[in-house]
Amino acid sequence: MGPATKDPAFLQIQDVVKDFDGVRAVNRVSLDIAQGEIFALLGSSGCGKSTLLRMLAGFEQPTAGRILLAGRDLATLPPYERPMNMMFQSYALFPHLTVWDNIAFGPRREGLPKAEVAARVEAMLRLVQLEKYALRKPHQLSGGQQQRVALARSLAKQPQLLLLDEPLGALDRKLREQTQLELVNIIEQVGVTCVMVTHDQEEAMTMASRIAVMSEGRFLQVGAPGEIYETPATRFVADFIGNVNLMDGTLDVDEPDHVVVGCADCRHYVGHGITGTLGMPVTVALRPEKIHLARHRPDDAFNTVSGTVQELAYFGSFTVYHLKLASGATLKVSQANVQRHRDDAYTWGDSVWAHWSRSAPVVLTQ
Repeated sequence: MGPATKDPAFLQIQDVVKDFDGVRAVNRVSLDIAQGEIFALLGSSGCGKSTLLRMLAGFEQPTAGRILLAGRDLATLPPYERPMNMMFQSYALFPHLTVWDNIAFGPRREGLPKAEVAARVEAMLRLVQLEKYALRKPHQLSGGQQQRVALARSLAKQPQLLLLDEPLGALDRKLREQTQLELVNIIEQVGVTCVMVTHDQEEAMTMASRIAVMSEGRFLQVGAPGEIYETPATRFVADFIGNVNLMDGTLDVDEPDHVVVGCADCRHYVGHGITGTLGMPVTVALRPEKIHLARHRPDDAFNTVSGTVQELAYFGSFTVYHLKLASGATLKVSQANVQRHRDDAYTWGDSVWAHWSRSAPVVLTQ
């Protein structure tokens, strides 16, 4: 027997381009998504993520490239014949229909027998825990409940692919956080493959198994949330996902297992190699939560800098300090508040030392 061949991806996006009046909204993107995966397209407004989602749904046709679902080219299929369902930010529920009838709408249009429609609606109501609300109209529900009705209605058609367009955009922060996890549990229970579009990095990090960070119609990086956060490929990705300190410098030492970068305020010893040339300009990315503060100078000559506390913001579980460095640059430091009262807390005007481990920073060349 020969070597086992890997199954082709469930959803394949191959060199897809979309032009609008000479402007390229999506620029040669390719992506493979596995069956059962929750995949997030993440980017700011106008980056092309919604256009890509609309091409999957069939509302837009690619200028070039192919989209395959389970090996089948979707190009010739109109939206209503595609084995997928799209859930919009507005939920688009029918206001005059009850929750039950909203969920039954899709299966009825498919001409399913009454008993099968009823069984499917009841199963969906149980899934989203809204059995008690079956006879209510959408306006009698909270935003979170309406969101779950919209999801139940999308899943009632048993789509092979679920498309979510800013699914939690209309909810307040507390409810969003709670609903993100609910939504993931429901999608995983059903086992449907899901592609979601969001501009909210926390939402993507919480819900998706993999993320594509998109800018100006291209994918800058595709990977698991932890990978994108800890090892960003570019300055844009580092800056877009979470908070980060970006320090420009030059490559002073370049070894396979470490590099040294000279910046205006300190010298960074970074515990990974890059393929570079001595003296080239690079950027060191350092997350605020990976920095420690001390009253006295640490022993290490590397990864140490002194500064003055210029600003501090208390967020309950953590405090963010803005240190003014000698060059005039600002270093953001995030410290967990593990004690209720600290006698040695840093305050405005304090002189402090910041230091970090050799594995904390990442060197970016683009």
